[in-house]
Amino acid sequence: MPAVTPRAPAQSGHPGARPRTAGRAGSFVLDASILAALLAASSAPTPLYPRYQDHWGLSALTVTVVFGAYALALLVALLTTGSLSDHLGRRPVLAGALVVGAASMVLLASADGAGALIAARILQGAATGAATSAAGAALLDLEDPRRPGRSALTNGIAPVVGMAAGVLASTLLVQVAPAPTVTVYLVLAVLFAAQAIAVTFTAETARPHAGALRSLRPRLAVPPSARRALSAVGTAVVAIWALGGFYSSLGPSLVHLVAPGAPQAAGGMVFFTLTAAAALTVWTSRRTAARTAATGGSLAVVPAAALTLSGLHGAGLPAVYGGAALAGVAFGAVSQGALRMTLASLGAQDRAATLAAYYVLSYLSMSLPAIAAGAATQHYGLRAASHVYAVAAALLAVAALAALAVSGRRTAHGAHNDLP
Repeated sequence: MPAVTPRAPAQSGHPGARPRTAGRAGSFVLDASILAALLAASSAPTPLYPRYQDHWGLSALTVTVVFGAYALALLVALLTTGSLSDHLGRRPVLAGALVVGAASMVLLASADGAGALIAARILQGAATGAATSAAGAALLDLEDPRRPGRSALTNGIAPVVGMAAGVLASTLLVQVAPAPTVTVYLVLAVLFAAQAIAVTFTAETARPHAGALRSLRPRLAVPPSARRALSAVGTAVVAIWALGGFYSSLGPSLVHLVAPGAPQAAGGMVFFTLTAAAALTVWTSRRTAARTAATGGSLAVVPAAALTLSGLHGAGLPAVYGGAALAGVAFGAVSQGALRMTLASLGAQDRAATLAAYYVLSYLSMSLPAIAAGAATQHYGLRAASHVYAVAAALLAVAALAALAVSGRRTAHGAHNDLP
């Protein structure tokens, strides 16, 4: 099974540099739960967008701006704080980011218009960006030599499980909670606060060192060992995260366009379908070669786009949900294959920065096309915007297949030349 090369946590004089075995499992579960909770919070507003539109008269463009504000703030945080935990340690970065995340949930719960939503999502994005690379790097620090590849698998599956859980919980609360636009955020605020407290009781897994202030200068730092892999799979990452951004921001509107009489919950469940399929795919393809998984995921993008569009031409909601499920398969296969290819053989000092670069690419791909689609919807309608978006995603997937094929031939050629 191709996997991330296991490495022991960094050693130093710091008493927490090597956690005891008894505490490693608990720290691993906590770090995975932080990743899942952060992404659950990111998807929680998706089922609520139609309610915000009805109550406040928001346009499709405004909805995508609310969505994009979160993603762009997350990007800025990744560019500035992405490697901060390599210098300060994982614990202080995670604890601080979780406190800010809890505050952003309180702001979302009290939002009374588009401006308040955007401000809260910006704060949420900043917290998520600061915590994502730190939590992911902490998981890699805790890699168990007896279970190689578990950390990379968890980095791939925790976010999509979190997104699925967030959108499902929010969808259910819309139906049963007396104040659905408040309850889900308050629950998440309490969860973040509890996780922040728990983090302070875990052992540090990184070796803090000088240069924290310098690390805040916006930059992307991808070591040469990861650069070739990221360039090979980068187009596929763009394609699947762009699809994810479309379903997350405009999925409920698409459901309403295809089936105007469908219950409001159906809008949120289309993104749940995508994320649930992605989580299942990450798990079932964990023993598949990383390049094979990324290639298979790229292949799934084209029928996913075609099936979604068929829903606009008479096939109805089953086609839209089928397209979302196939998009989830593509998302899961590409994301876990890309992570395994990119993180292989990384040293501890490069983990947070490389994860930050991966997520910068991912969230740029998720936010900018979604905002553009919102603007296109405003001028040309959702039907036309959906067609252009689907065709663009399919073309990106074809380009990704070509890039992966060329990279695979180069790798095979290099291995052949290395033979004695």
